[in-house]
Amino acid sequence: MNAPAVTGTRSVLQSALADLADVPATSRWVRSGNLRLHVLDYGGPGVPLVVLPGITSPAISMDFVARELTDLVRPIVVDIRGRGLSDAGPSYTLLDYADDTAAVIAGLGLDRPLLLGHSMGARIAAVTAAREVPLRGTVLVDPPMSGPDRGPYPTTLEAFLGQLAEARRGTDADEVARSWPRWPRREQELRARWLASCDPESIAATHRGFETEDFFTSWPSVPAPTVLVYGTASPVVTAEGAAEAGRRNPGARLVAVEDAGHMVFWDEPAAALARLREVLAGLLG
Repeated sequence: MNAPAVTGTRSVLQSALADLADVPATSRWVRSGNLRLHVLDYGGPGVPLVVLPGITSPAISMDFVARELTDLVRPIVVDIRGRGLSDAGPSYTLLDYADDTAAVIAGLGLDRPLLLGHSMGARIAAVTAAREVPLRGTVLVDPPMSGPDRGPYPTTLEAFLGQLAEARRGTDADEVARSWPRWPRREQELRARWLASCDPESIAATHRGFETEDFFTSWPSVPAPTVLVYGTASPVVTAEGAAEAGRRNPGARLVAVEDAGHMVFWDEPAAALARLREVLAGLLG
Protein backbone atom coordinates (compact mmCIF):
# COMPACT_ATOMS: atom_id res chain seq x y z
CA MET A 1 0.00 0.00 0.00
CA ASN A 2 1.36 3.42 -0.96
CA ALA A 3 -0.24 5.45 1.83
CA PRO A 4 0.55 9.16 2.01
CA ALA A 5 1.82 10.99 5.06
CA VAL A 6 -0.29 14.14 4.97
CA THR A 7 0.56 17.59 6.36
CA GLY A 8 -2.12 20.18 5.61
CA THR A 9 -2.57 20.21 1.85
CA ARG A 10 0.71 18.33 1.27
CA SER A 11 1.43 14.64 1.19
CA VAL A 12 4.56 12.52 0.96
CA LEU A 13 4.03 9.02 -0.38
CA GLN A 14 5.56 6.10 1.45
CA SER A 15 7.19 5.12 -1.83
CA ALA A 16 8.72 8.59 -1.98
CA LEU A 17 10.14 8.29 1.53
CA ALA A 18 11.62 4.94 0.53
CA ASP A 19 13.56 6.74 -2.22
CA LEU A 20 15.71 8.26 0.51
CA ALA A 21 17.22 4.83 1.19
CA ASP A 22 18.86 4.98 -2.24
CA VAL A 23 20.30 8.45 -1.78
CA PRO A 24 23.93 8.57 -0.54
CA ALA A 25 23.19 11.45 1.80
CA THR A 26 22.16 12.01 5.41
CA SER A 27 18.94 13.82 6.32
CA ARG A 28 19.68 16.75 8.59
CA TRP A 29 17.43 19.39 10.08
CA VAL A 30 17.89 23.07 10.89
CA ARG A 31 15.58 25.77 12.17
CA SER A 32 14.78 29.04 10.47
CA GLY A 33 12.66 30.93 12.98
CA ASN A 34 9.74 28.61 13.71
CA LEU A 35 10.26 26.49 10.60
CA ARG A 36 12.06 23.16 10.44
CA LEU A 37 14.05 22.79 7.25
CA HIS A 38 15.26 19.46 5.88
CA VAL A 39 18.49 19.08 3.92
CA LEU A 40 20.31 16.18 2.27
CA ASP A 41 23.96 16.30 3.33
CA TYR A 42 26.28 14.24 1.09
CA GLY A 43 29.18 14.60 3.52
CA GLY A 44 32.87 14.44 2.83
CA PRO A 45 35.80 16.76 3.51
CA GLY A 46 35.22 19.10 0.59
CA VAL A 47 34.12 22.72 0.61
CA PRO A 48 30.37 22.83 1.33
CA LEU A 49 28.13 23.49 -1.67
CA VAL A 50 24.62 24.56 -0.63
CA VAL A 51 22.19 23.64 -3.41
CA LEU A 52 18.87 25.47 -3.81
CA PRO A 53 16.37 23.79 -6.17
CA GLY A 54 13.53 25.26 -8.22
CA ILE A 55 9.88 26.06 -7.65
CA THR A 56 8.53 22.48 -7.69
CA SER A 57 11.75 20.58 -7.01
CA PRO A 58 12.24 18.94 -3.61
CA ALA A 59 15.83 18.28 -2.58
CA ILE A 60 15.83 14.68 -3.81
CA SER A 61 15.17 15.88 -7.35
CA MET A 62 18.76 17.13 -7.49
CA ASP A 63 20.33 13.94 -6.19
CA PHE A 64 21.56 13.07 -9.67
CA VAL A 65 23.44 16.36 -9.73
CA ALA A 66 24.80 16.22 -6.19
CA ARG A 67 26.14 12.68 -6.35
CA GLU A 68 28.29 13.61 -9.38
CA LEU A 69 30.04 16.36 -7.40
CA THR A 70 31.11 14.61 -4.20
CA ASP A 71 34.74 14.30 -5.34
CA LEU A 72 34.86 18.09 -5.66
CA VAL A 73 32.63 19.44 -2.87
CA ARG A 74 30.32 18.48 -0.01
CA PRO A 75 26.85 18.95 -1.52
CA ILE A 76 24.06 19.97 0.84
CA VAL A 77 20.71 20.11 -0.96
CA VAL A 78 17.91 22.05 0.71
CA ASP A 79 14.22 21.19 0.79
CA ILE A 80 13.06 24.80 0.32
CA ARG A 81 10.25 25.79 2.70
CA GLY A 82 6.96 24.29 1.55
CA ARG A 83 8.65 21.48 -0.41
CA GLY A 84 9.79 17.97 0.39
CA LEU A 85 10.11 17.38 4.13
CA SER A 86 10.55 21.03 5.17
CA ASP A 87 7.76 22.88 6.91
CA ALA A 88 5.40 25.11 4.98
CA GLY A 89 5.80 28.79 5.74
CA PRO A 90 3.43 31.70 6.36
CA SER A 91 4.95 33.48 3.35
CA TYR A 92 7.22 32.77 0.40
CA THR A 93 9.15 35.89 -0.59
CA LEU A 94 12.72 35.99 -1.81
CA LEU A 95 13.68 37.52 1.53
CA ASP A 96 12.04 34.59 3.34
CA TYR A 97 13.97 32.14 1.21
CA ALA A 98 17.23 34.05 1.70
CA ASP A 99 16.69 34.04 5.48
CA ASP A 100 16.22 30.27 5.31
CA THR A 101 19.44 29.89 3.32
CA ALA A 102 21.37 31.92 5.86
CA ALA A 103 19.82 29.78 8.62
CA VAL A 104 20.99 26.59 6.90
CA ILE A 105 24.52 27.96 6.60
CA ALA A 106 24.59 29.06 10.25
CA GLY A 107 22.72 26.03 11.59
CA LEU A 108 25.12 23.57 9.97
CA GLY A 109 28.18 25.65 10.87
CA LEU A 110 29.28 26.00 7.26
CA ASP A 111 32.37 28.14 6.71
CA ARG A 112 32.00 30.26 3.57
CA PRO A 113 30.23 27.68 1.43
CA LEU A 114 29.66 27.82 -2.28
CA LEU A 115 26.05 28.46 -3.28
CA LEU A 116 24.36 26.83 -6.29
CA GLY A 117 20.78 27.62 -7.26
CA HIS A 118 18.61 26.54 -10.15
CA SER A 119 15.64 28.64 -11.34
CA MET A 120 13.88 29.86 -8.18
CA GLY A 121 16.97 28.71 -6.31
CA ALA A 122 19.14 30.93 -8.49
CA ARG A 123 17.04 33.93 -7.54
CA ILE A 124 17.40 32.96 -3.87
CA ALA A 125 21.15 32.61 -4.29
CA ALA A 126 21.39 36.10 -5.80
CA VAL A 127 19.48 37.72 -2.93
CA THR A 128 21.48 35.77 -0.33
CA ALA A 129 24.81 36.77 -1.87
CA ALA A 130 23.76 40.40 -2.28
CA ARG A 131 23.00 40.51 1.46
CA GLU A 132 26.69 39.81 2.12
CA VAL A 133 26.29 36.34 3.61
CA PRO A 134 29.91 35.04 3.70
CA LEU A 135 30.32 32.82 0.61
CA ARG A 136 33.20 31.53 -1.51
CA GLY A 137 31.20 32.06 -4.68
CA THR A 138 27.86 31.52 -6.37
CA VAL A 139 26.57 29.60 -9.37
CA LEU A 140 23.18 30.74 -10.70
CA VAL A 141 21.56 28.37 -13.20
CA ASP A 142 18.83 29.81 -15.44
CA PRO A 143 17.32 32.33 -13.00
CA PRO A 144 13.86 33.62 -13.98
CA MET A 145 14.31 37.05 -15.54
CA SER A 146 10.60 37.82 -15.75
CA GLY A 147 9.27 40.58 -13.55
CA PRO A 148 7.73 44.03 -13.58
CA ASP A 149 7.81 45.43 -17.13
CA ARG A 150 9.63 42.31 -18.31
CA GLY A 151 6.74 40.10 -19.32
CA PRO A 152 5.26 36.98 -17.72
CA TYR A 153 7.10 33.86 -16.63
CA PRO A 154 6.99 31.40 -19.57
CA THR A 155 5.24 28.61 -17.60
CA THR A 156 1.81 29.62 -16.30
CA LEU A 157 0.66 29.10 -12.75
CA GLU A 158 -2.19 26.98 -14.12
CA ALA A 159 0.34 24.60 -15.70
CA PHE A 160 2.21 24.20 -12.42
CA LEU A 161 -0.97 23.66 -10.42
CA GLY A 162 -2.27 21.22 -13.03
CA GLN A 163 0.84 19.09 -12.62
CA LEU A 164 0.47 19.31 -8.83
CA ALA A 165 -3.15 18.17 -9.10
CA GLU A 166 -2.01 15.16 -11.13
CA ALA A 167 0.55 14.30 -8.46
CA ARG A 168 -1.96 14.61 -5.62
CA ARG A 169 -4.45 12.47 -7.52
CA GLY A 170 -1.73 9.89 -8.20
CA THR A 171 0.55 10.03 -11.22
CA ASP A 172 3.34 8.03 -12.79
CA ALA A 173 6.45 8.59 -14.87
CA ASP A 174 4.55 8.23 -18.14
CA GLU A 175 2.24 11.11 -17.25
CA VAL A 176 5.18 13.22 -16.07
CA ALA A 177 6.89 12.52 -19.40
CA ARG A 178 4.08 14.32 -21.22
CA SER A 179 5.20 17.56 -19.58
CA TRP A 180 8.92 16.74 -19.39
CA PRO A 181 9.74 14.36 -22.27
CA ARG A 182 13.49 15.04 -22.29
CA TRP A 183 14.13 14.03 -18.69
CA PRO A 184 15.91 10.81 -17.71
CA ARG A 185 13.42 8.14 -16.63
CA ARG A 186 14.59 8.11 -13.02
CA GLU A 187 13.96 11.83 -12.72
CA GLN A 188 10.47 11.44 -14.17
CA GLU A 189 9.79 8.71 -11.60
CA LEU A 190 11.05 10.83 -8.70
CA ARG A 191 8.91 13.76 -9.78
CA ALA A 192 5.85 11.50 -9.94
CA ARG A 193 6.42 10.45 -6.33
CA TRP A 194 7.62 13.75 -4.82
CA LEU A 195 5.71 16.58 -6.50
CA ALA A 196 2.76 16.13 -4.11
CA SER A 197 5.07 17.22 -1.27
CA CYS A 198 4.91 20.80 -2.58
CA ASP A 199 2.57 23.24 -0.84
CA PRO A 200 0.21 24.82 -3.42
CA GLU A 201 0.64 28.24 -1.83
CA SER A 202 4.43 27.94 -2.08
CA ILE A 203 4.03 27.48 -5.83
CA ALA A 204 1.43 30.22 -6.25
CA ALA A 205 3.31 32.77 -4.14
CA THR A 206 6.64 32.02 -5.82
CA HIS A 207 5.08 32.27 -9.26
CA ARG A 208 3.67 35.68 -8.30
CA GLY A 209 7.17 36.61 -7.23
CA PHE A 210 8.53 35.62 -10.63
CA GLU A 211 6.39 38.41 -12.06
CA THR A 212 6.59 41.00 -9.25
CA GLU A 213 10.17 40.61 -7.92
CA ASP A 214 12.90 41.62 -10.36
CA PHE A 215 16.02 39.45 -10.55
CA PHE A 216 18.01 42.47 -11.68
CA THR A 217 17.36 44.26 -8.39
CA SER A 218 19.86 42.00 -6.62
CA TRP A 219 21.96 40.65 -9.50
CA PRO A 220 24.24 43.70 -9.93
CA SER A 221 25.16 43.46 -6.23
CA VAL A 222 26.14 39.77 -6.33
CA PRO A 223 29.87 39.80 -5.63
CA ALA A 224 32.51 37.97 -7.61
CA PRO A 225 33.21 35.20 -8.08
CA THR A 226 29.81 34.42 -9.55
CA VAL A 227 28.85 32.37 -12.60
CA LEU A 228 25.55 32.47 -14.49
CA VAL A 229 24.82 29.21 -16.33
CA TYR A 230 21.98 29.11 -18.84
CA GLY A 231 20.51 26.86 -21.49
CA THR A 232 20.75 28.14 -25.03
CA ALA A 233 17.20 26.86 -25.69
CA SER A 234 15.76 28.28 -22.46
CA PRO A 235 12.73 30.57 -22.69
CA VAL A 236 13.58 31.81 -19.18
CA VAL A 237 17.07 33.15 -19.87
CA THR A 238 17.00 34.28 -23.48
CA ALA A 239 20.05 35.47 -25.41
CA GLU A 240 18.91 39.03 -24.67
CA GLY A 241 18.54 38.22 -20.97
CA ALA A 242 22.00 36.69 -20.81
CA ALA A 243 23.47 39.74 -22.52
CA GLU A 244 21.76 42.05 -20.03
CA ALA A 245 23.04 39.94 -17.14
CA GLY A 246 26.56 40.35 -18.48
CA ARG A 247 26.16 44.12 -18.74
CA ARG A 248 24.55 44.53 -15.32
CA ASN A 249 27.21 42.50 -13.48
CA PRO A 250 30.45 42.78 -15.46
CA GLY A 251 32.37 40.70 -12.91
CA ALA A 252 30.21 37.65 -13.57
CA ARG A 253 31.16 34.80 -15.88
CA LEU A 254 28.45 33.54 -18.26
CA VAL A 255 28.42 29.87 -19.28
CA ALA A 256 26.04 28.46 -21.91
CA VAL A 257 24.87 24.84 -22.08
CA GLU A 258 24.09 24.09 -25.70
CA ASP A 259 20.59 22.81 -26.56
CA ALA A 260 19.43 22.84 -22.92
CA GLY A 261 16.10 24.37 -22.01
CA HIS A 262 15.26 25.88 -18.65
CA MET A 263 15.63 22.52 -16.88
CA VAL A 264 19.29 22.58 -17.76
CA PHE A 265 20.53 19.52 -15.85
CA TRP A 266 17.48 17.44 -16.74
CA ASP A 267 17.49 18.40 -20.43
CA GLU A 268 21.20 17.85 -21.11
CA PRO A 269 22.58 15.96 -18.09
CA ALA A 270 26.02 15.02 -19.43
CA ALA A 271 26.82 18.43 -20.91
CA ALA A 272 25.37 20.41 -18.02
CA LEU A 273 27.18 18.39 -15.36
CA ALA A 274 30.44 18.66 -17.27
CA ARG A 275 30.10 22.44 -17.43
CA LEU A 276 29.12 22.62 -13.75
CA ARG A 277 32.20 20.59 -12.75
CA GLU A 278 34.38 22.98 -14.76
CA VAL A 279 32.74 25.96 -13.07
CA LEU A 280 33.15 24.54 -9.57
CA ALA A 281 36.76 23.53 -10.21
CA GLY A 282 37.44 27.10 -11.26
CA LEU A 283 35.81 28.53 -8.15
CA LEU A 284 37.74 26.14 -5.94
CA GLY A 285 41.01 26.72 -7.78
